[in-house]
Amino acid sequence: MRNVIPVTERELNGYFYSPIAYGVLTIFLLVCGIFFLATSFTPGGEASIRELQRLMPIILVVFLPIVTMRLLSEEYRSGTIETLMTAPISEGEIILGKYVGAFVFYLAMLGGTLLYVALMAIFGNVDVGLLVAQYLGLVLLGGLYLAVGLFFSVCTKNQILAAVAAVAVLVIFTFLADWLATRCEGVLKLLLHHLSISEHFSVFSRGLIDIDPLIFFITTSGLFLFFAAKVLESRRWR
Repeated sequence: MRNVIPVTERELNGYFYSPIAYGVLTIFLLVCGIFFLATSFTPGGEASIRELQRLMPIILVVFLPIVTMRLLSEEYRSGTIETLMTAPISEGEIILGKYVGAFVFYLAMLGGTLLYVALMAIFGNVDVGLLVAQYLGLVLLGGLYLAVGLFFSVCTKNQILAAVAAVAVLVIFTFLADWLATRCEGVLKLLLHHLSISEHFSVFSRGLIDIDPLIFFITTSGLFLFFAAKVLESRRWR
């Protein structure tokens, strides 16, 4: 796994030396700031990011596929994938390195929102336990979204198509599955609730840390990374 670090460093250089990445980061923080001021930073309001966190799946379902769409699609388009595939590095190491790079960039995005926490601490009393649970939920949610986005980036050299496909799948399993669950009964209702990303994410919004959503986010993210590695492996033999 020693090859993961160079791939991660390469991706981080690509993010932090790219004006597009800084544009995404700026717009993300601007959007989050507007929602924070409108929903949380109000006189007499609760000193938490609960309301902002409820909106975060909507925000992240747009922004994170943009972050991941270039990860492998750009390699295909530019032809650098051939150099990468002939290097002494496994498909799993390539996928993991790119995923970690995107994940670190996402943590930087989340780090910018700590400004809102600082403002709440100045003007109110912050519940640290609630805040930890909420941010843990955001980290896990972002990790899953990045894994899905990376998978679709492996599947096509068209960056726009990779982003659109990732958004479509995430919308289905974040919002549509939860909506359909309220209109179904029996086993189907239980299945849709289990597949609903928002259902698991809502546990952290309430300030709870439960083993079931933890397992869901970690295993589902790992599954998409595994699929991505297998798709990349299949391209080696084409």
